[in-house]
Amino acid sequence: MTRTRPDTDPELRALLADMPLMSELSPEVLAQLRQFPTPPVESLLEGHAVDRREVTVPSPDGAQIPLSILTPAGADRAGPAPCVYWIHGGGMVMGDRFSQIDIPLDWLDRFGAVVVSVDHRLAPEATGTTLVDDCYHGLLWVAEHADELGIDPARVVVAGISAGGGLAAGVTLMARDRGTPAIAAQVLICPMLDHRNDSTSSQQYAGVPGPWTREMNQFGWRSVLGDLTDGDVPGYVSPAVAEDLSGLPTSYVDAGTAEVFRDEDVEYASRIWAAGGQAELHVWAGGFHGFDALFPRAGISAAARWTRTEWLARVLGRASDAPAPTQYRRS
Repeated sequence: MTRTRPDTDPELRALLADMPLMSELSPEVLAQLRQFPTPPVESLLEGHAVDRREVTVPSPDGAQIPLSILTPAGADRAGPAPCVYWIHGGGMVMGDRFSQIDIPLDWLDRFGAVVVSVDHRLAPEATGTTLVDDCYHGLLWVAEHADELGIDPARVVVAGISAGGGLAAGVTLMARDRGTPAIAAQVLICPMLDHRNDSTSSQQYAGVPGPWTREMNQFGWRSVLGDLTDGDVPGYVSPAVAEDLSGLPTSYVDAGTAEVFRDEDVEYASRIWAAGGQAELHVWAGGFHGFDALFPRAGISAAARWTRTEWLARVLGRASDAPAPTQYRRS
């Protein structure tokens, strides 16, 4: 039986028509995708007054975890700055620390935040908790070097998109359980949270081309889970199976109605509320997976980015000078 699906926003649908789409991933396709050159870092930072520093942090198993530290250039600060610890997307199998970096760079511009982006290992070469462990140990290093980095340890935000959103949720759970480091908030942008891949929205986006489909999601999860059986998957890897969501920092969760992760993201926010926590949830009508990362100038994307930034301004106790978009206008 073919499931009906929510319509895609008309402006996004027109933009998506010019984009090559696929419905499945395989080891061969992944190898091809990984061969595409990434844009030069300088082009990604263009238009932002940024000082960049590269460091590597040792993981407990001896691997080196690269971190990029992006600081507002020539900032005249009255005190320590907030920090955004950024975890990139890519289905656990693709991407690097500069993927979708324009999102946290906007917060660097708006709030004078220090952005630290982590390059965790990728599946299928790395499996199990390796990816989330890399992200956690990078965050520990940031907390331990807060004074050196000019960071306020009470205003560290963990943020990520798609697979990075899932890893951000896992890191936040890990920090809660281990009692360190302190996290002021988590920002989960269309996060990849549930390896079971069996929600209504997951089934709606099976067998159709898209930016991210049920079949692609199955490949990503198979790659990261490795030899883990369904009952052995820890909540740090697949946060939707974590039994206890109490004691988490204030959270922002967003997704689109026209995407595979919609229902698991709504469920995660609902479970935070049920555990007595605070979460702000936005589900954007007609948004497909990663819509505002792919097409940031679309009207719905401008609205989503502005809403996210205004929430973060409240959390950080900082004024935001981001102009409010008119009803889904281009900005």
